[in-house]
Amino acid sequence: MKAALYCRLSEEDRDKAVMTDDSGSIRNQKAMLTRYAEEQGWEIYDIYSDDDYAGSDRRRPAFNRLLTDAEAGRFDIVLCKTQSRFTRELELVEKYIHGLFPQWGIRFVSIVDNADTDNRGNKKSRQINGLVNEWYLEDMSENIRSVLTSRRMSGLHIGAFALYGYEKDPERKGHLIVDEEAAGVVREVFRLFASGCGKTAIARILNGRGIPNPTEYKRRKGLRFKGADGGGGGLWRYAAVSAMLTNEMYIGNMVQGKYASASYKTKINRPVPKEEWLRVEGTHEPIIERELWDRVQEMIRERSKPFAGGRIGLFAGKVRCGSCHASLRSSRHAAVKKDGTPDGKRYLQCETRFVARDACPGAFIGTERLERVVLEELRRLSGLYLDPELLMRYVRIGEGRQEKLEALRRDLAALERKAGEYARGLRELYLDKTRGIITEGEYLELAEDFRREKAGTEETAAGMKARIEALEKAEEGGEDSFIKYLRPGSLSREAVDGLIDCIYVFPRIPGTRNVPVEIRWRF
Repeated sequence: MKAALYCRLSEEDRDKAVMTDDSGSIRNQKAMLTRYAEEQGWEIYDIYSDDDYAGSDRRRPAFNRLLTDAEAGRFDIVLCKTQSRFTRELELVEKYIHGLFPQWGIRFVSIVDNADTDNRGNKKSRQINGLVNEWYLEDMSENIRSVLTSRRMSGLHIGAFALYGYEKDPERKGHLIVDEEAAGVVREVFRLFASGCGKTAIARILNGRGIPNPTEYKRRKGLRFKGADGGGGGLWRYAAVSAMLTNEMYIGNMVQGKYASASYKTKINRPVPKEEWLRVEGTHEPIIERELWDRVQEMIRERSKPFAGGRIGLFAGKVRCGSCHASLRSSRHAAVKKDGTPDGKRYLQCETRFVARDACPGAFIGTERLERVVLEELRRLSGLYLDPELLMRYVRIGEGRQEKLEALRRDLAALERKAGEYARGLRELYLDKTRGIITEGEYLELAEDFRREKAGTEETAAGMKARIEALEKAEEGGEDSFIKYLRPGSLSREAVDGLIDCIYVFPRIPGTRNVPVEIRWRF
C-alpha cells in the first residue's frame, strides 16, 4: 500500500533558518506520519507539505497537487496528523473524504482523532469533526474581524506592511514612523505635482533616476512582500503616483478598511464604499504639510474632467499593451485641424514608454479605429457562424416586446427621478455650505460623491434609452431590423463588457499604418 503524507501549518514559524526551511512543527508532523506509516508497513509515495496556509485556504499548492495525484491513482492512502490538517471545511470533508476518495479507491487516515474511512463506524465522528472545524473557522473569523475593527477604530495600523513612506514602529505596536528614504520621494512627488508636473511626467522623472516603485522598494528592504506590481518591473506608473497624491495617510490620518472579504471562506477582497472606511485623524507624523496637501487636492479637482460627457470610456479597462501587458490609458490627440482647432479625438496609448526609456516599444491606437477593428471582426464572426435564415425560423419577432418596452420605460423613469434627486442634493449641499452648516472641504467631498453617482445614473439611463430605441426600431422594421442588429453598426459599453474579455494592441508595423490587434472574446 502506498501512502501520501500531508502536513500543514497555518501560523508563521519563527525558528526558520531560511525562508525555504520547513518549520519545526512541519518537521514534527513529518516524523510522526513517517513513523506511523512504517509501523503499518505502508510505502511512502510522497510527502506533501503546506507551510503558512490556513485550513480553509483552497489554493494550497501541495494540497491541490495531492488531490491531482489522488485522482490519478498514484497512491492508496492519504495520511494526516488530524482531519483539520487536511481541511477545516465541512464541504471539503464531504466532497473528498466521503465522496471522491472512495470513488478513487483512496483511504483517508488521521492519527490523532482516529479518522479512518475503512472504519464505517466512525463516519459520524468524522462528520462531527468537520462540523466542529467549520464552526471554529466561522467563530474565529468573527472574533478576528471584531478585534481588527476595534483596533482600526482606535487608530492603530493593521496590516502586514506599512504604507510607502512609513515603517512599523518597533517600540509601539500599531504605530507608524516615518521612513525618511521613502518619505523624501513622497515629498518630491507632491512638490512636482504642485509645480505643474503631470502624473506621467512625475513617473518618468522617478524612473529616469532609478528610484524603485513602492512594491520594488519593499522587496529591496527585505520584506516578504508577495504582491505584484502589475508587470511593471519596478517602474513607477501613473496609477501609483495618482494613488499617492490622494492618500490621507500622508497628512497623519489613519484610513483603513478600504477592502474586506465577502466571507471567511474566501480570500478575495472587495472594495468597501468610501463612507464605510475607518478614518482616525492625527495618529502618526505627517509627511506632507497641510498647506501643500490642500493645494494639490485643489489642483486635482481642477484637472479632473469627465470622460466623454461623464460616461465611462467604450474600452475602459479592456485594452492592454501587447508587449508589456500594461493597461492602455486614454488621452486626447495633440494634433489640430486645418482651421487650427484641436481635433479632440481620443487615443489609447501604453504609458510604459512614457514613464521609462526603452522599457517598452509601446502601443498606440485611436478609439475610433479600434472600434472599427472590433466591429469588422464581430461582423466576420457573425458571417461565419450565424445563419440569419436559420435563426429566423426560431425567433419570433415582436414576442414580448411590448412588455419589455413598458418595463424599460418604467426603469428609465425611475433612473431619471434618481438623477434629479442627485441634482437637488447638489443644490442643497451648496446652500448648506453658504449657510455655514458644512465646511468647504466637506462640501467638496460630498459634492464629488453626488456628481459621480449622478454621472453613473445618467450613463445607465442613456444605455437604457438606446435599448428602448433599438426595440422601437425593431418593432417598426420587423425581421429586416432583426437581421441588421445581428451585424451592428456601432458598439456600446454594454456590448463591449458582454462580448470582450481583453484586447491586446501591439506596436505599429514599421513602414505601414497597420497596428496589430488581438481580441480575446468571452464566447
